[in-house]
Amino acid sequence: MLNQLPDKKRLYEAITRRDAGLDGIVYVCVKTTGIFCRPVCPARTPKPENVEFVSSIEDALAGGFRPCKRCRPLDHPDSPSDLLQKLLELVEADPSRRWSEADLRALGVEPATARRHFQRRFDMTFSQYVRARRLGHAFKTIKEGDRVIEAQLDAGFESGSGFRNAFARQFGDPPNRSRNALSFVMDWLDTPLGPMLAVADDTHLHMLEFVERKKLADHLERYRTQYNASVTPGDSPALARIRQEVADYFSGRSLTFASDIAGAGTDFQQQTWSALRAILPGETQSYADLAKSIGRPSAVRAVANANRQNRCAIILPCHRVIGSDGSLTGYAGGLWRKQWLLEHEQRHTGKTPL
Repeated sequence: MLNQLPDKKRLYEAITRRDAGLDGIVYVCVKTTGIFCRPVCPARTPKPENVEFVSSIEDALAGGFRPCKRCRPLDHPDSPSDLLQKLLELVEADPSRRWSEADLRALGVEPATARRHFQRRFDMTFSQYVRARRLGHAFKTIKEGDRVIEAQLDAGFESGSGFRNAFARQFGDPPNRSRNALSFVMDWLDTPLGPMLAVADDTHLHMLEFVERKKLADHLERYRTQYNASVTPGDSPALARIRQEVADYFSGRSLTFASDIAGAGTDFQQQTWSALRAILPGETQSYADLAKSIGRPSAVRAVANANRQNRCAIILPCHRVIGSDGSLTGYAGGLWRKQWLLEHEQRHTGKTPL
């Protein structure tokens, strides 16, 4: 362990108030029942003398505890609900479909419930998600050579001006110029540390960030503007590749990534990111050592800034860069994630971070 868990008293106080901030980080082992739970488990809180706290599922299972059937600790904390997954599959089956509240009720789903599930996971309502997906489908058909009027009608817009306005708001470019624009697709990937946003084209990954990263929306908008690109929900071979690699990473099956990353930085940033990718799982380097490795020993501050500009978390492993004194330093995804990632890699490689 890089750092010990908080003391037992503080952890017990956290589970009594169902602290969601510890979900996926701490597991509650109940000695009297032989089960382990999430800190947000709705079951009655056990007495403090009957509780043990561990920081991984592996530790809980090795201790002889079995997973709780109520809070299901083996599932990702932010995994999509069955309802949300069902609606996503229906939308993908026909991305040009216009959904009404009556359509949802016919499925036995209250519109307010669908809105809440999508808002919680994607920070947009079901209607907003469907609209974005419909426009993304229209964008694709235009890129493939369909006439604008056909894409407009397929997307459910009877008014040409309404279609152009909606298209421009979503993609920043009117339909008749879209054949010269780039098209990126995005998806939300579940991890034990919370969902990540992945953005890719057909062949390259453009972004992989924890959705809680500060100013992520601004970061994404600057990137979209830089490339004159649309970013819509969808799928691509590059997204499928990174989806599998992220799953393999967090399961411990493989701690390396083969995904191609689109070049979108200065020469110095690209040089720094290449050096980052050379740091092996389970190992760490200081910012000073990283600067030396690229032949710029006096550029420690510039190296740190290049790390902050990294848009592909975990793949470009800035979490493996620490202070010269061995301390954990700033990480856009939060220091607790940085600690978890290092411990995860240490556990699966048997290496001790420097």
